[in-house]
Amino acid sequence: MLAAGFFLLMVLGGAGYLVGSGFVDYALCRKNPADATSIPEAAAKIVEPGLDAPAKPTVENEIWTIVSSDGLKLTATHFSPAKPSNRWVILVHGYGRNQSFVWDYASEYLKRGYHVLTPDLRAAGLSEGKYFTMGVKESDDIVHWAREIATREDKAQIALHGISMGAATVMMATAKHPPQVVAAIEDCGYTSAYAMFTGQLKKLFGLPEFPVMNCVDVVSRMKTGAAVSEAAPLRSVARTEVPMLFIHGEADKLVPVSMMEELYESSAAPVKEKVVIAGAGHADAKNTVPKEYYRRVFDFLASYMD
Repeated sequence: MLAAGFFLLMVLGGAGYLVGSGFVDYALCRKNPADATSIPEAAAKIVEPGLDAPAKPTVENEIWTIVSSDGLKLTATHFSPAKPSNRWVILVHGYGRNQSFVWDYASEYLKRGYHVLTPDLRAAGLSEGKYFTMGVKESDDIVHWAREIATREDKAQIALHGISMGAATVMMATAKHPPQVVAAIEDCGYTSAYAMFTGQLKKLFGLPEFPVMNCVDVVSRMKTGAAVSEAAPLRSVARTEVPMLFIHGEADKLVPVSMMEELYESSAAPVKEKVVIAGAGHADAKNTVPKEYYRRVFDFLASYMD
């Protein structure tokens, strides 16, 4: 009887691992780490298909590299404004994208005299890595990038601006006290990757949270070094000391606007503002009302930049 029970546990454990492993590879694993254009299979279904990346800003630029705390070579592009400036922004792209998808944002910052750094997050673009961690390790990497700026320019005033997973990464980074960061903008970030994936699990496959997400959580830690449940900006914003602007599309079907409201209410930021854009879908606020979007962004940052 004992042997039969042990055998049953082994079978269930094996099945749970297969389920969790399948989802982790589907949602978090770059198909071909050697291919800078490769993205997870799930990303191809979630992100807008066929969307071309914006043009690269035609200003002086250079490639920067750093090595992450776990040994990955990470790549970013530094764009210089026309005139000397202490204003900097790190623009953080979303899930299934790479740095080129924030180059339109970069152009607007450059017009206003900012230095711009656009990193490829781990497992994206030219940066090394096999797995996304939905903001857990990425937020450490952003702190590292801020430290790199501070090392090169000790008078830099740094803003963080992230979209979708990039916004989650920014929120989590602010709780880790990145050097010389004076303000942050999160655009359509989620409260937790666990909650977002639970919703997508039901929507795409009709599967329940239990036991699937429990298996995913365990296996994600084994495969990526970070459990999906650790990607929880809701916990991070309660510890931030950085002024923060929250932006969300009212018609966002991937990350509901209710998540932004929850994040805003939980935020311990010394100054916080929120903007809800009517009719805007996920990561589409900037395209829906570009003038209003950038007005709100730069009005907010003006208080923290010399």
